[in-house]
Amino acid sequence: MAEAQAWSRRELWRRKLLYPGHTLPTAAAPILVACGLAVHDRVFALAPALLALLAGWLIQLGGVLTDNYENLVNQPEDREHPELVEALRVGTLSLAQLKAAIAACYAIALLAGALLLWIAGPLVLWIGLASIAASWAYSAGPCPIGKLGLADPLFFVFFGIVSVAGAYYVQAQALPVSALALSLPVGALTTNILIVDDIRDREFDAVKGKRTVAVRFGIEWSRAEFLALLLLSYLAPLWLWLDLGFSAWVLLPWLTAPFALATARAVLTRDRYEQLLPVTPMAGRLLLVYSALLAVGAAVPSS
Repeated sequence: MAEAQAWSRRELWRRKLLYPGHTLPTAAAPILVACGLAVHDRVFALAPALLALLAGWLIQLGGVLTDNYENLVNQPEDREHPELVEALRVGTLSLAQLKAAIAACYAIALLAGALLLWIAGPLVLWIGLASIAASWAYSAGPCPIGKLGLADPLFFVFFGIVSVAGAYYVQAQALPVSALALSLPVGALTTNILIVDDIRDREFDAVKGKRTVAVRFGIEWSRAEFLALLLLSYLAPLWLWLDLGFSAWVLLPWLTAPFALATARAVLTRDRYEQLLPVTPMAGRLLLVYSALLAVGAAVPSS
């Protein structure tokens, strides 16, 4: 169990609130894949892609900060995050600062969305508003999605399908089947990051009333879900090559298989909080490298 310690404000925000080990990979991965397809289809546009990356990362970060805020409000002695409790006690952090940071994340994301609305049309508005609502509702509101046990499909849909399809749409103003197909492994590997966190935090989540898969059905069920999604992500390139007309280069993500096996081994053999802490950034790196290779493979023209 992590011990409470007084961290500097900078270290607190970087290591405990911004979570760059998985917020950046999960924001960048769908953009990379969408850009790869856009290059393939000769519709690549850098500015909309960068705006989509900024908006996606800030929406995700707003959700992370909201989750921390709700934890601290509802669990003032939160044993899962003693560093944050200690920061509140000594004044390094305040609830007002968290609320301001949440508002800033969503406000800047909306500004980026307004620019994308001007570039790509009204569909972007609905994608952005739905994404912000999902990000906030994960841990806030009268019926937080995290407490209902619906976070896994939420992550798959919004960090996979919506993120890839939306990032492609702002460049091409079209939504081909190929964009939806390419989003599936991204959604699977992103959801696996959540599953690692849920296995790790299952004892804390049970106290907080979060009915995650790991809490409701046990650790073995979560491990089975992790393996199923991992299998989906590594079968998807074969389908993209054989059935959807992509070149054999789309099989490039298979190069990450040894890393995927190492991550899976860690998930299957570790069950304590401290043991699983480094597995989340492992899963984040797997997602990022896999998606970068998938983007390269998708970009290569079919022969």
